[in-house]
Amino acid sequence: MRWLSTLTEPLWLRLDRRLPLGRRGENAAARYLKRLGYLIVARSQKAAIGEIDLVAVDRRTVVFVEVKTRTTQDAGHPADAVDDAKQRRLTRLALSYLQRHDLLECRSRFDVVAVTWGDDGQRPAIEHFQDAFESVGSEGMFS
Repeated sequence: MRWLSTLTEPLWLRLDRRLPLGRRGENAAARYLKRLGYLIVARSQKAAIGEIDLVAVDRRTVVFVEVKTRTTQDAGHPADAVDDAKQRRLTRLALSYLQRHDLLECRSRFDVVAVTWGDDGQRPAIEHFQDAFESVGSEGMFS
């Protein structure tokens, strides 16, 4: 009866399952943030030192969103993977993004969205940590 469940589940979910886990998590996080009223302005912003998963606007604040996706929490909570080194890298990436887009005087913050797909694979558990960490490193940022 697996075919019956594919008829009743949303099309986005059926199509999403074909994507790698990380991309599915980013899509789920983007949908979640949009429902909260965020405007997603960029996805997968790549640079030599790394990538910003999502860039969003929440009211008048530029939000850099790190999405961590897991199938279980056996190795710890997904948000725990945003360690000091990752925070430093995200700070440098965010500063570069703000400079490129002439947004240095805008308020900004870092959010982390943890996505855990259950055994059924239907709906993920999503946890949103607003203002998850301060900018890290000597680069500093305006707030």
